[in-house]
Amino acid sequence: MPWKLASLGTLLAVAMLAGCSTSSTESTATDAVATETGHSRCDSKAAEFTIGKKASPELLEQARARAGAQNARILKPSDMVTLEYRSDRLNLNTDDNLVITRINCG
Repeated sequence: MPWKLASLGTLLAVAMLAGCSTSSTESTATDAVATETGHSRCDSKAAEFTIGKKASPELLEQARARAGAQNARILKPSDMVTLEYRSDRLNLNTDDNLVITRINCG
């Protein structure tokens, strides 16, 4: 009797764990859907034309559009930022005079 109960318990555990697993083809399909809906990564190299220029809302929008980012922000040296990484966000890092010194995504 204990062997039947142990095998039934093992079989039940395997069946439950099999329901939790995902295949790699499913994640590829969701990645393709995410790209089609516009959630893509930004390309910071496309926004390097802004380095050395004074930051402004117009320049920020031009850089965001060229980089293909969904969001963009201007970061001053004293600004506090979150530690979340977003591949669809463009960051324009400035000095104290709002001159852009560095471009990155995240």
